[in-house]
Amino acid sequence: MKEHEKIVLFAKALQDENRLQIVEMLQSGEKCACKLLEHLQIEQSTLSHHMKILCQSGLIAWKKVGKWMHYSIDPDEANNLLHLLQNLTKVNDSSQDQMEIPIQNTSCQCNHPTHKGTAI
Repeated sequence: MKEHEKIVLFAKALQDENRLQIVEMLQSGEKCACKLLEHLQIEQSTLSHHMKILCQSGLIAWKKVGKWMHYSIDPDEANNLLHLLQNLTKVNDSSQDQMEIPIQNTSCQCNHPTHKGTAI
């Protein structure tokens, strides 16, 4: 899987408030689905939907214990996510120098009627 695809899966997994709460709950260790249901006060089908998305991202690992699913944060995937985000947001000093644009006396040079001659 390409890095961008992995970042999209992580972003999708973390874009929902309930899923963020689940990840926060799992920071203290493995939890049974029953504990997640109790805390979030949502239906089991809703939890299953959220857990499917979190597990597909790789961030959350699962195992079945009796009739209940137990979930935990996969530390390797959590570190992978941090690495991907660091690489995505990394600024190279040499490229930053090349990208600097003087702000003074700069006007938009495009031909769009709303921008023509507009100072930046």
